[in-house]
Amino acid sequence: MSDKFVQDVLNKYRRKLGENIVFDSFENFPDDKFSREYDIFRKEALEHKISKYEDWCNKSEKIINLKVSEVDKIKLQEGIDRIHLHMSVEGAMSFAVIVGFCLMFLGIFLGVLIYIFNPTVVVGGVTKPNIPVFMPLAFIIGGLLIIKPLSKYPLRLANLWRLKASNQMVLCILYVVMYMRHTSNLEHAIKFAGEHIGVPLSLDLRKVLWDVEVGKFVTIRESLDFYLLTWKDWNLEFVESFHLIEGSLFEGEEKRRLKLLDKALDIMLNGTYEGMMHYAQDLKSPVTMLHMLGVILPILGLVIFPLMGSFLNGLIKWYHLSIMYNVFLPLIVLLVGMNLMIKRPSGYGETDILKSHPELIKEQKLNFLGIPISAKFLAFIIGGFFVFVGFIPLIIHFVNPSYDTTIFGLPFLDYKCEGNVCHGPYSLFSLLFSLLIPLGISLGFALYYKWTTVNLIKIKNKVNLLEREFAGALFQLGNRVGDGVPVELAFSKVASNLQGTPTGQFFSLVDSNIRKGGMNVKEAIFDKARGAIGLFPSRLIESSMKVLVQSARKSPIVVSTSLMTISDYVHKIHQVDERLKDLLSEIISSMKSQVSFLTPMIAGIVVAVASMVVSLVNKLGTEFVQFETGDLGAGLGGLDALGDLLKIQDVIPGFHFQLVVGIYVVQLVFILTILAVDIEKGVDKITERYYTYLNLLVSIGVYSVVSFIGIVIFNLLVASISLK
Repeated sequence: MSDKFVQDVLNKYRRKLGENIVFDSFENFPDDKFSREYDIFRKEALEHKISKYEDWCNKSEKIINLKVSEVDKIKLQEGIDRIHLHMSVEGAMSFAVIVGFCLMFLGIFLGVLIYIFNPTVVVGGVTKPNIPVFMPLAFIIGGLLIIKPLSKYPLRLANLWRLKASNQMVLCILYVVMYMRHTSNLEHAIKFAGEHIGVPLSLDLRKVLWDVEVGKFVTIRESLDFYLLTWKDWNLEFVESFHLIEGSLFEGEEKRRLKLLDKALDIMLNGTYEGMMHYAQDLKSPVTMLHMLGVILPILGLVIFPLMGSFLNGLIKWYHLSIMYNVFLPLIVLLVGMNLMIKRPSGYGETDILKSHPELIKEQKLNFLGIPISAKFLAFIIGGFFVFVGFIPLIIHFVNPSYDTTIFGLPFLDYKCEGNVCHGPYSLFSLLFSLLIPLGISLGFALYYKWTTVNLIKIKNKVNLLEREFAGALFQLGNRVGDGVPVELAFSKVASNLQGTPTGQFFSLVDSNIRKGGMNVKEAIFDKARGAIGLFPSRLIESSMKVLVQSARKSPIVVSTSLMTISDYVHKIHQVDERLKDLLSEIISSMKSQVSFLTPMIAGIVVAVASMVVSLVNKLGTEFVQFETGDLGAGLGGLDALGDLLKIQDVIPGFHFQLVVGIYVVQLVFILTILAVDIEKGVDKITERYYTYLNLLVSIGVYSVVSFIGIVIFNLLVASISLK
């Protein structure tokens, strides 16, 4: 018997069955994406960088195919399956090796290139061969070191995926329970949850359904149980809640069935609270250590570097400092912070519905002097202008190496040249100009983040306020319907009681669409052009209204019970959310003060002190030279050796030193802001960008003001010192 014959028979009886039975239709609210093949949705749901990584690994495997040990292969395959990638473990290893070898080759090529175009340098009047070591060696070592972590990149992506999915689990259980209270159908309940919680957990739920459709599993329960095994070691409450939901399918008594569903949500909420409580207790010490070892001590340690360059005869250069502080340290802080985030248990995370909001697209274009212009381009122009002005001392020297002038009796550039090698600029004015570079970088990012998030945040805050009020509003609505008031009239009654609130506005708009627009309840809420839900983009409200519409097809009693139960659920979820915020408040407050005030202030003081050291060495070195060439030169004795030691050419210029510190502060603002937001809310990109915009303006403002004042004061003190 052929497969085609079997399918024809099945389709025939499905049609006959459909003629006689009216199913409780999930298709009342068709989701175009849900009806597509899983693989198409997978490509749409995955972030662009993950999809590109998948393509690169598949192409790398065709170039070179490497074997992986069985232990690593099992772990990596689990990570690849977790994030729904269509690639092999060997592809991940091949890509890592190719990238590593490319970096090593680039280092060798760079060294050869430097030697060819500049084979010799003149130092102290002596011509020496130029053998570049540091930059080529950095690329070679970096290429070697990157192979292992890059080969395990799928595990890193899987951990991030797990973190994002964990924040959606409470809402997932809520939506499944909401649906199954009025319709005991597990498949439709999973579809309902998958439609509302968004990526990544929605992709997991689609995969559960897809595995049944392609015949990997016979029933939805088998597919779901197989999926739940992946969460057994990470979130046992999620697994237990779904098992209780499955158990409710076999209860003959309605009261016991509903009790099991309520118990499933209670287990999820209590487990979330307990897990977050232990997480908050264990988080304080690692965050303090991260701030001390990754922020405070490295910044304070910078004070010694200007003098170390002099004491070590110029062995330490500014680019050594840059690689250490602008590459390795930020990576270390980021990795330690990510490890803290990976340990975060499931929480009541934010939904991603604003990602598809029209305002997000609309704000990409700004009306500048009557001309529509890209927000990204305008932010780049404004930030780039400040950066360009900050680099003027270097640009002038590059164009005309011999140029310099004096302002208020002080040199504008103050380069120290020996043969064809120049060191600097060492002047006060060049250092002050350099403050504009981190300011320009911060301003560019801050403006772009402001223009692309400020209106979305207003919408988000409005929706959050609506959701906080919505539990009481649903209870009132359910109570009215339970008293025998038709659903169409109940919206008007509740709206009049809630005038002046976002919930009142929502219900008033629904009532207006029904009365004046001649719409039914479903159209009044969900109509694409005039529906009330369009102005209040909340998945929680959207799903609650869908339950209302579907319940209305049964009876007013079912509507009333469903709404009052949802009200109780929403109230419980917000209670847990407030408790979680209270648990994390001390840590979040500490991190916000560190990123907005303490870190930039300490960094500004360090830059000011370092500028004083550079100016002092410059002044003393000049005066020692004058003494040596004057009448007092023969009587200097041991000071002659001190003059050789304090050579300004060996000191890291204040311009470059400030540039390293300023960029490090900008990097810390990004990292610590993302870490603080993710700890408090879970992964929430829009809130991350909004707080990054605020923190960049405040932090770099504090850093620039403290640095400017400190540099001017300390340099005035140095100017008053004289050996004569």
